[in-house]
Amino acid sequence: MKKLFLLLSLPFVAMAMSGCNQEPEVKNIIYMIGDGMGLAQVSVMQIEQQYAPSAFERAENIALQKTYSANNRVTDSAASGTALATGYKTNNSMLGQTPDGTRVESIMAKADKVGYESGIVVTCYVTHATPAAFYAHVDSRNDNNGIIDDFMKENDVDVMFGGGTRMFSEYFAKQNTTWEAALQEKGYTVLTDQAQMASVNEGKVVGLFAETNLPLMRQDRGDYLPNATAKALEILTNNVEKNGKEGFVLMVEGSQIDGEGHSNNIGGVLNETRDFAKAVAVAMDYADAHPGTLVVVTGDHETGGLSIPSNKTDFTLPESGISYGFSTTGHTGIMLPVYLYGTGADRINGIMENTELSQTLQRMLGVWEEPAK
Repeated sequence: MKKLFLLLSLPFVAMAMSGCNQEPEVKNIIYMIGDGMGLAQVSVMQIEQQYAPSAFERAENIALQKTYSANNRVTDSAASGTALATGYKTNNSMLGQTPDGTRVESIMAKADKVGYESGIVVTCYVTHATPAAFYAHVDSRNDNNGIIDDFMKENDVDVMFGGGTRMFSEYFAKQNTTWEAALQEKGYTVLTDQAQMASVNEGKVVGLFAETNLPLMRQDRGDYLPNATAKALEILTNNVEKNGKEGFVLMVEGSQIDGEGHSNNIGGVLNETRDFAKAVAVAMDYADAHPGTLVVVTGDHETGGLSIPSNKTDFTLPESGISYGFSTTGHTGIMLPVYLYGTGADRINGIMENTELSQTLQRMLGVWEEPAK
């Protein structure tokens, strides 16, 4: 009798073990990119807040990614943005296509085709290299008309917050219309003032809040980035629930860490990194409340060659003070950290190409296709 019970129970044990081994499904990806942010930028923030924990310390897993482009050991934001968005290396300055001109789709575009919502939140103008890498396919990052062409004709980004009214106004003036009217005709609710975000909680929304980039933090940008991140998450969540979608992909960029690095302004780098960390905290809090959400935090490249040397070289002494130094006003070729939080955080490990990070995220959503050989 005992043997019979054991035999009958084995299939149920096997089923239970199989269920335990099944990895939780990733439904939402919040892809957060600190433009110009490397370990040194995060370390400065740690030091200046006396090592009090920030959102970066909440990471449940950490990996490293290589940033070089197809034609340069030091990437620009277009090539790195394309790698992070599409899973393909390209030449510096190119967006959404490989060096031979083959168009490649971003994780956002692919996910949209199989039932996901998508969003972009940046502190730069929305045709800048990183956001454009998620929807455009042009030879040059400076081709604003081509980028807007692709946004209007090919993409289906559901929510987009940033700057860029000048670029959109110039583009649509040639078509004898306004950018507001053109976007409304495409089905978007159009916002021109940040205060208007409070009035919308679903649907397709574009908010352009500056002529080009939004103000720097030292120019009193306020809490735009964390607030816009929270609002985008609210809208996308409501859209998913209302329309029976699979989930969403949201890209959030702390865009102006890079500009302050180019200027070698350590105070500006600190302020922009702190602001980005606030947005990261919003995303992580969302993941806590919404199982199935993966938060991925990384950079596109490091800017400034920032270092943190001791003021004295005799390390037998107690605290000797530190300095912050820059070695360049350009980009550098160092590897970057990838901070992971939420569902699936344990599935991204080790040292990888920036393209591998994107490919892994696409596989989690079931949209990656191996290129033909």
